[in-house]
Parts: sequence; C-alpha cells; structure tokens
Amino acid sequence: MRVLIQLRPSPDLVAAVADPTVAVTASDVADGLPGVVLDHSFAPVAVPRPVPATPGGDPLSLSQPLTFSMRPEEASVVVCGEIADDEISTRVSLLPMTRGEVVAVYSDPVIESSLTCGDDPAVGDRHDVARLLRVTDLAAEGLDGSGVALAVVDTGINAAHVERVLGHDITVDRDRSWSPAGVSGKPGEHPVDHGTMCAFDALISAPNASLLDMPVLLSRRRGGSTLDGLLSDAIAAYAHLRNVLEAQPAESRALVITNSWGSFSPRWDFPPGNPGNYSDNPAHPFNLIIGSLAEAGADILFAAGNCGRECRDSRCAFPDRPIVGANSHPKVLSIGGVDTNGQRVGYSSQGPGRLAERKPDFCAYTHFAGSQAFGDDEPDSGTSAACPVAAGLVAAVRTLWPSAKLSASQLRTLLRRTADDRSDVGYDYDYGYGVVDAAGVIAALRRRAAKAA
Repeated sequence: MRVLIQLRPSPDLVAAVADPTVAVTASDVADGLPGVVLDHSFAPVAVPRPVPATPGGDPLSLSQPLTFSMRPEEASVVVCGEIADDEISTRVSLLPMTRGEVVAVYSDPVIESSLTCGDDPAVGDRHDVARLLRVTDLAAEGLDGSGVALAVVDTGINAAHVERVLGHDITVDRDRSWSPAGVSGKPGEHPVDHGTMCAFDALISAPNASLLDMPVLLSRRRGGSTLDGLLSDAIAAYAHLRNVLEAQPAESRALVITNSWGSFSPRWDFPPGNPGNYSDNPAHPFNLIIGSLAEAGADILFAAGNCGRECRDSRCAFPDRPIVGANSHPKVLSIGGVDTNGQRVGYSSQGPGRLAERKPDFCAYTHFAGSQAFGDDEPDSGTSAACPVAAGLVAAVRTLWPSAKLSASQLRTLLRRTADDRSDVGYDYDYGYGVVDAAGVIAALRRRAAKAA
C-alpha cells in the first residue's frame, strides 16, 4: 500500500526541506524506516502546523480561524513510500515507536479526474456560458484575468488546441508550471485530454489569465496502467504553488487553483476514524496544506464529484457522503453542476461533505459544447467542467481585486451570498447556496468599491 509518512526531524532539516533552493532527498529525511520502501523520486514536502487563532482552540478543527506555522521547530516533513499490504497494520502502529521522529502514517490514495456518466447531448455551448457569466460585463469592468495566475491541476494542457478552438492566443506560464517526477512533456504541450478541457473552460470568463500547467494526473502508480495520480503528487504540486504564492508581492497576490479530480473509492484509503485516513481526516497533510494555502491568499476550487444519486459514476464506491477529503474542505469552494438552463445535472454529487457539511458550495455550468477535447460532438461535462468555469470567474474577479483587497475568505462568502438560490429553504445539498450569479458578483464588487472610495 502506498503511504505518506509524516516525520519531525531536526529543525535544520525541516528548514532545508522548506527552502525551494535546497535539494533534500527522501533518504536525508527518512532512511532506514523498517518495512518501508521509500519513493526516492518524491522530494520531501514541508507541512505547516495549524495553530488556532483563539487560545485553547482545537488545532484539528478546520472550521475556525487558523494560522499555519512553518517555523522549523513546529513544521513537519512528509515523505512517500510503500508498505506491504500484509504488514500495513503492524508497521503503521510500530513505526512511531521504533523511530521517534515519525509522527504518523497516512493513506496516499489514488485520485482520478471527475468525468461524467450518461450520454445526453450537450445543452447549449460556450457562448451560452459566456452570456450567463456576463463575460461582456466583466470585461467592461476590467475583469478579464490579466495578471492572475490560474493553476490547472489535472492531466496537462494542450495550448495549441485551446487556441484553435477559442480563436485567440493564450498564456501558459512555463516558468511557474510544475510536473511530477517521471512525467514527460513541456508545459502547454501535453496530449489533448481532460486538463485541456479544464483550461478551456476556465478561460471562458478569464481569457487573459496566465495558466500554470500542473499535470498531476499524468503520473502512474508503480505497475499501474490507468490514468490516475496519487495524492502525494498533489501534495508536491501544492508545495510548489505555496512558493509561487509567496513569491508574489503581498499587495497584488492572485493565485486561483482549479481541481477537477478527487478520490472515488475507500479501497485506497484507511477507514474513517483511523489516524491515517484521508477522506474524513482534517489532520491529513494534504488537508493541512490546503488550509495553509487558502489562509495565505489562494483561491482553491474543487469539483464536487460525479456521484449524484440520479446518475452515479460507476467508480463511486463511497456508500454515502461522496464529497470527501479536500473536495469538502471548509476553505475551498466545492462546485456542483447545472446545465445552461440552470437545472442540476443528475451526476452532480450531493452533500453533506465529509470535512464540512455544507458542500457543495454552489453550482456552475457544465454539459455544454465547448473545448472539443473529447471530440467535436462530446460536451464539456461533469463537475469537471463546472469547477474551472467557476474558477475562471474567480480569476476574472482577481484582476482588480487581489487577496490584499478581498481575502479568499471574503470572496468565498461573496460568491455564496450572491448565488441564485434554487430551493425554498436557503442552502440545500443539491445546489448548495445556488447557481453562480456573475451579475450579482459584479454588483457586490461595485458596492465594495463605492464604500472604499
């Protein structure tokens, strides 16, 4: 079984791991762990320590104000490896006792793209989405994504295909893009696939955003033959994105991250309640990294998934509450799907979420004719399309509203409050707070600007 091992080595070693200019190997941190085959291609990642903003607060509760400490004496380090399946329970319990610097052992589950089920034809096209997102009005306000870093964490982007279908040039920031070890291909030059669709859909409302290509889902498990990634690759990608964010001037920070993937099966995870679990565990290193990046000003969006009751993806193996792990994190926006008529698509996962109950947050548009990534007649579908559609709107907002002017928390609240409610009771587990309303967002931003004048 693939695992993530969290250690607390010497402060000097933690500081070296956290420094992007210093090369530290897995052996430097965790050589000689009994029963563990280290993955030497995975560079160690520093994990911040959550600190409640209120004295006496619970550091494992994500639904409260937290700060995240990267002080070498407080942060920890994660490495990746494998433990034989028949030894997993014994090794997990013994490792912290045999090596005092081992803090915990966590699952490293398979993550897969959120495609769709069903063969229904497209409902509308990208021009309908642009109309619904008020792209003309956004552009008139100067909100087109210029200067905003938009990270597409997926299967990689084919920029030439996106440009051909969109009809204009796009920007791929190759210097700030990142690939897992063993993934070939240059940023923006990957095969046309799921990530190309996501990039296209995000650019509908933020055509001038700078894309960061993060082909996490192109990695393969040892011996694997299907398109999937590992959560450890996402952890490494987010460590890179933390450096990207911190390199931006504080007064103009703008980093939007779209994630159209998730964990579909408990088979790759420890069960809920186990300290090594990912799906329900706020202490899992990836969930901590998500919280720290959001606290630093990043806008993080995840697809809610395609495990809706009416049209459940065949891979969905969680018996209930399928919005799990980071897709249900209280500091991210979890995005469900509606068609261009505003009707929820049957595969869009319903809440409640595992880490935060009120998931999804809201719905965005999907199942429309758009990128042609899967053929001329295949729609951009799934919450995989809805998530980057929403991320593009967030990137458009960030053009003139960096996190110093409008924090990530404030923007999440604005998007929820302006959503077009589709139920009689306010929040509901089908639509969340409703369908994203770009007109309402523009009006709310105008009001904020008037107050600040």
